[in-house]
Formats: sequence, structure tokens, C-alpha cells
Amino acid sequence: MKNNNSSSSIKNQPCNKKPTILLLLLSLLTTSLFLLRLSQNKIILITTITSDSDHHHRDRHDSCLGRYIYIHNLPSRFNTDILQDCESITRPKDKISICKYLDNFGFGPRIGDDGVSIDSKYSPSWYATNQFMLEVIFHEKMKMYECLTRNSSLASAFYIPYYAGLDFRRNLRRRSVAERDAAGKEMFEWLKKQPQWKGMSGKDHFLVTGRISRDFRRNPDNNSLWGTNLMLLPESQNISFLTIERSPTSHNEFAIPYPTYFHPTSTFEIRQWQDKIKLTSRTILFSFAGAQRRSRSQNGLVRTQVIEQCKSSSKTCRFLDCDVKANGCDDPMSLMKLFESSVFCLQPPGDSLTRRSVFDSILAGCIPVFFNQGSAYKQYVWHLPNNDGEYSVYIPVKELRIGGKSKIEEILQGIPNEKVIGMRENVIRLVPKIVYTKPNRYKPDKETLEDAFDVAVKGVIKRIEEERREIQE
Repeated sequence: MKNNNSSSSIKNQPCNKKPTILLLLLSLLTTSLFLLRLSQNKIILITTITSDSDHHHRDRHDSCLGRYIYIHNLPSRFNTDILQDCESITRPKDKISICKYLDNFGFGPRIGDDGVSIDSKYSPSWYATNQFMLEVIFHEKMKMYECLTRNSSLASAFYIPYYAGLDFRRNLRRRSVAERDAAGKEMFEWLKKQPQWKGMSGKDHFLVTGRISRDFRRNPDNNSLWGTNLMLLPESQNISFLTIERSPTSHNEFAIPYPTYFHPTSTFEIRQWQDKIKLTSRTILFSFAGAQRRSRSQNGLVRTQVIEQCKSSSKTCRFLDCDVKANGCDDPMSLMKLFESSVFCLQPPGDSLTRRSVFDSILAGCIPVFFNQGSAYKQYVWHLPNNDGEYSVYIPVKELRIGGKSKIEEILQGIPNEKVIGMRENVIRLVPKIVYTKPNRYKPDKETLEDAFDVAVKGVIKRIEEERREIQE
């Protein structure tokens, strides 16, 4: 019996263990699934964190963040068609066709290419640049800007490449103001249809003009007056204008330098030029290059006095007559050599408050002498320092009138030599910020030098960012 019972017990053992084994397998399966799920969650979590981390890492190292610019692809009638019609831009009294000035990114003919040899100290980066070519120069440089984007959601600013100044010159002789004003109105009609305009109604847009503000502010009550009404249009009140001379009452105009004759290809070339003008022998106390203006105007009276005082101080002053008949200023190198030989360069107002000569003189290391606060101090706030007296001399008009025929000479001779040396050094330091380098300028890694274009772009982006903040607040 025992054996039978034993045998039965042995037979029944597997049956008794089946539920236990199943439970064990089920438990193992559940644990495995839990661990697998946990593992997957960890992988997802790690991947997400890594992805976010990579995104922030890229953001931190994207040097273009906050600097991206979107260029509007305007219809060609607003830019390239104007250039192709360059003969109509040329005026009867122009000695050289405007078409020639469009060469080399708008820098004009390279000096020396005409077979006439130039001083060896002038590199191949000197050009006979027309003072009204800023629109073309700026556009060519903007095409090579390192932070361009076609993704408008990334853009901090939107550039409008309309050649308003050249278009104005082309239509200068048209008596119909409607014809003169047409392109500006059509340009804004096109812009308002673009999705990029609608975000801030144009407050994140900017336009560069190569002429003074007054040329685009024709009085609406007098249609016979000079210029167009571009800057008086409702849409113009929102955008930022970069121009060679701003209106003192405007809130959205910012003056940037006139083009000079020097357009270097690298920082090395700029430093090389600065070193050369530091060592230049300056045998002339002060000089003036310009033409007489109608004495009926305030500016004309000041200029007449400046010319008379320069002539009366013939031993210390040199006058280069730029009258059309005199041909004294047709050669850029004659101008540069005069300024390089001068300690001070007189900068009285002419047709307007500002002059291209201001920047030519700074380029030559010549200390500018101003007779009106609006000739530079209240204009080029992005490019010139606030400490006016550290790089220039200011002689009020009133002092000029009552001081006698040699007042300018007395004032300039009275400045201590140590002060003059310091002022000249400060002028020479300004050179990089007032020249427009070539669009394909060589920029090694970590280069910090900024030219006139770089300073202008930084300034307008900052201004637009302030507008954006005001809207958000």
C-alpha cells in the first residue's frame, strides 16, 4: 500500500506544480514588460533631453541669431532696370557718364586703370567713386552679408533694395510731380501685399538712399518744388531710412557716411593705410576744397567767408577750387594729397549741411573743422563718437563773422601741438568705420573690425529691435 501511495504521490507532483510554474512565468513576463517599458521611457527621455540640448547648443553658437536680414525681391523696375537706363541718370553738366560709376560694385572706375600711374602708396583698392552711389554699394554688400535668410520668420530686419536716389535723378527733369512720385507709391503698394510687411506694418523694414533727405520731402502744398514725396508717404513713417544726410526733425532717418574713394579688401589693408597716414608730413595748417555758393543763402555766406579767410592766409591755407570751370577736384588723388598734407580741413556747409569731403578728410587723417552742428555731430551718431572735441574743431558762425579775416587761422594756431597730435590719432582711428570695404572682403575667424556698412547694419537692427520691444510692451 505504501508503495502504491508513494507511486500515486509521485505521479501527482507535476500536476501540483503547474499553477506555481505558470504564476512564476507570468510574474517574469510582467517584470520583463515593465522593465522594457521603463527602458523605452528612459530612451525617449534621454533622446528628448539630448535633442533639446542640441537645439539650445546650436542656438548658443549661431552667431547670426538676432542679425538675420531678409532682402525683398523687388520687381526689377525698382533697381536693376534703373541701372540699365543709366544714361538717363546722367545730367548735361556731368563730365563723365553715370554708367561708368556703376562698375566694380558701384565703386566706379579703379584709379590707375586708365593708364595714368598713381603714387605707389595707393593700393589697387582706390576708385573714382561717385558720392551718390551708396544705394548700389550698399545693395552689393548686402548680397554678401553673412547673415542673410530666406526664412522671414528668422529675420530681425527686412531690407528694401529700391534705388530711390538714382530713380529721382533719372526723373529730375520731369515737370509732372505725379511721374516723379509714381515709383515710390508703386513700391509701397507692392510691399504691402507681402506677408513680411504685415507683421509690424513695415516697422522692421529699412531702405537706403544715396541722396539727402530733402530730395524726398517735397512740400505737398507746392508741386513745383524740387524732389519727390517718398519720405512723406504714410508707409514711409514706419520704415527706417538710412541716408547720407537726415532731416533734423525726423524720427526714422539715420545718417550714414558718404562713400569715399577707398574700398579695401581686408583689415590688413586698412591697418596698412592707417600706418601710412600716421607718418605723413603735414606742411599745410588748414585747407579747403570746394566751390563758391550763392551768397544769398546762410550756407553760401559761411562758405564765402571760409574761402576769403583761406585766401587771406595764403601762407598757412591752401584753397582747391572745385568750381565746374576750374576742374580742380576732378582728380580724386589731387584731393587726397591736399588733405594728407593738411593738419586741418575746413568743412563749411554747401548745397546742404553735410559734405562727402568730411569723410575724405578723415580718411586722409586730416582733422575736420565744422561751422554747423548739423554737418556731422547731429548726423552720423552711429559712426562718429560723442566726444566731438576729441576728433574735430567747431567754430560757430557768429564767431566767424565777428572775428576778422584771420579768425580761423588764429583759432587753429592756438590749439596746443599735443592736443593736435591726439586729435589726429583719434581721426585716424575712425578710418575703418567710415569706409565701405569690398563686398567680398576677406574676414578671418574672430575678426572684430567693422566698416561703415557693418556699423550701419548693427545700428538699424538695434533700432528695429527697440521698435519691436515697444510694440510688445
